[in-house]
Amino acid sequence: MNTLTDPAGLHALLVQPFADYGFMRRALLATLALVLTAAPLGCLLVLRRMSLVGEAIAHALLPGAAVGHALAGLTLWAMAAGGLVAAALVATVAGLASRHTTQHEDAGFSAFYLIALAAGVLLMARGGGGPDLLHLLFGSVLAVDATALIALAALSSLMLLALAVGWRVLVYDSLDAAFLRGGPGAGAARWGHALLLALLVLHLVGALQALGALMAIGQLMLPALAARFWSRSLPGMVLGAWAIGALAGVGGLLLSFHAELPSGPAIVCLAGLAYVGSLLFGRVDGVWRWRMAAQSATVAVRP
Repeated sequence: MNTLTDPAGLHALLVQPFADYGFMRRALLATLALVLTAAPLGCLLVLRRMSLVGEAIAHALLPGAAVGHALAGLTLWAMAAGGLVAAALVATVAGLASRHTTQHEDAGFSAFYLIALAAGVLLMARGGGGPDLLHLLFGSVLAVDATALIALAALSSLMLLALAVGWRVLVYDSLDAAFLRGGPGAGAARWGHALLLALLVLHLVGALQALGALMAIGQLMLPALAARFWSRSLPGMVLGAWAIGALAGVGGLLLSFHAELPSGPAIVCLAGLAYVGSLLFGRVDGVWRWRMAAQSATVAVRP
């Protein structure tokens, strides 16, 4: 009997890995906790056209995590603290460079993240690198233990609270920054931008062990970019990003379990497939919908 039509086969395929193995349950909870904050942050970055800034900060984690690894070994707290300091430093220096020169902020982030990424790889290679370097680059969500899961859940809860408090300012600054900064909300706009960067750094630090410095940005941005093709409203985008991120997380974990593939890249690949599908068939400016609308307009104007 076909596994997809056999209830017992479906249970073994979709449910049993999480029911039988504690590491799969912890990986699932960690992935869903990351999705909770990744969806709103990713959507705000899409609206602000700051996708590459998120990538820059993700790569900037690497030298700090490498220093933490050199000082305390492969421990979550040391690498997270080092990554937090390095990413915050890159964000601050890039912001100062854009403020005091004619260079745009994204250019500053690109320059400093390349420097940070190269420095991080050199530091890891100097310390013996090998599998530990791969762990920092690509993560290992299946290795998340109970302590790391509790820390990640607490971090996600605090970030959701901060997003709720600053959501109005963040949305106004994303949709009409000139209006907000030109009036009495100029001060709020400044702290709103700083809050967004701080939350972005915290999210990527939290995702460091689970997804690594390279894969974390994929889980952050791809669901938000895909959701943009299904909704014109920000609440609709966030809900869509939540759904796509959760499905990609669950599907990626199952794919990694059954096919013995790395979990982080599997999650990001499924999110990438969702993006490609949305790009082609999304109801808001998808390629297929756009072509159908163009053909309809051509037929309508013919004599």
